[in-house]
Parts: sequence; structure tokens; C-alpha cells
Amino acid sequence: MKKKFISMVMITSVFCGILFFVSCKKDQNGKTITVISDTVKLNVNFSANSPYAFFSFKNNGIVNNVDSATGKWDFGIRLATFLVNSNASGPGNAGVILQNGIFDQIISAPATGYAYDTTSSRLAISDGSWYNYDMSTHSFIPKPGKVFIFRTADNHYAKMEIMKVEYEPFTGPVPRALDYTFRFVYQANGSTDF
Repeated sequence: MKKKFISMVMITSVFCGILFFVSCKKDQNGKTITVISDTVKLNVNFSANSPYAFFSFKNNGIVNNVDSATGKWDFGIRLATFLVNSNASGPGNAGVILQNGIFDQIISAPATGYAYDTTSSRLAISDGSWYNYDMSTHSFIPKPGKVFIFRTADNHYAKMEIMKVEYEPFTGPVPRALDYTFRFVYQANGSTDF
């Protein structure tokens, strides 16, 4: 009996965890839409000579650097520089809009207006557009009310808000990494509704 109870508790815990990450709701026309939402901590290289950390909304995780020339990732970060998987930065169709607003109140993605990485020096997300830099503490402070709306590399939609950026503990004169904490909602069925 005790073994059966423990199994039921484990099954219930796993089921509740899945519900947290993937949920279904109805859009304005009554169609069921599937969304993935999560809060993620992403470790990002501090050095401008280090590889980018690539992220996939669809898989809710880091993409290996060996896949940097594929459509498997949506955005990459190194220090405070963002890439989106399109044009100059990758073969995908990713684009981004940095929108002013409240994360929870943005319920759909725009159909047009997305920026792309046109060259290595003309990126869709410009440095300083989403953060303030504090010279006394050398910290990156996300600007309040800045929400990233992504069209992903495979033509789905996601919204993302960076909540904080912290230095990973380090010894020596220069830090090795930053920890980004962000939340996102990804629309798995290709509609623009969040």
C-alpha cells in the first residue's frame, strides 16, 4: 500500500510539473492553443572572444555551439550582445521586436515589424536597448517594461522578459560568466496568440 501511494505521489508530481510548462487555453475564436511558459536561468560567457550561448524556445533549452549554423536556435547571447537566428547570424527566420509594455498584458505577437541581424555590426537587438549599465557596480540592469517579441527560427512566436543579470561568482580581475534570468511564453502551434 505504501509503495502504491508513493507511486501515485510521483505520478501526480510529474503531471503537475508538465502542466506548469505546457498549458492549453482558448484563443479569441475559441480554438485551443498550446503554449510553453517558463522562467529560465541561462549562463552566458562574459568575454567577447568566447562562444555565444544559444537558446531554443521550442525545446526550452540551450543549443550546442556545434549547431550554431543550423535553425535549431532562436537567439544567442554573449556578454550583453544578442544574436537572432537570421540573415547575418544564422540560417533561420528569426526576428525580434523590443516592445514597451507589461509582459502579462501582451497577449499576441504582431504580424510585421520584426528586426533581423542584417550584418555582424547591425544586429536586431542593439547593445543598451534593453538594459542600463551601472558603472559603479559594473552591472547590467534590465530596463523595466521592455518585452522581446520573437518570431522564432521556425516561424513560431514567443515573448520574453529579462528579469535580472548577475555575475557568476569569480576570483581574479575579470568575471567569466553572467547568469541571465528571464521568463518566456512560446506559442507551439504557430499562432500569434500567447
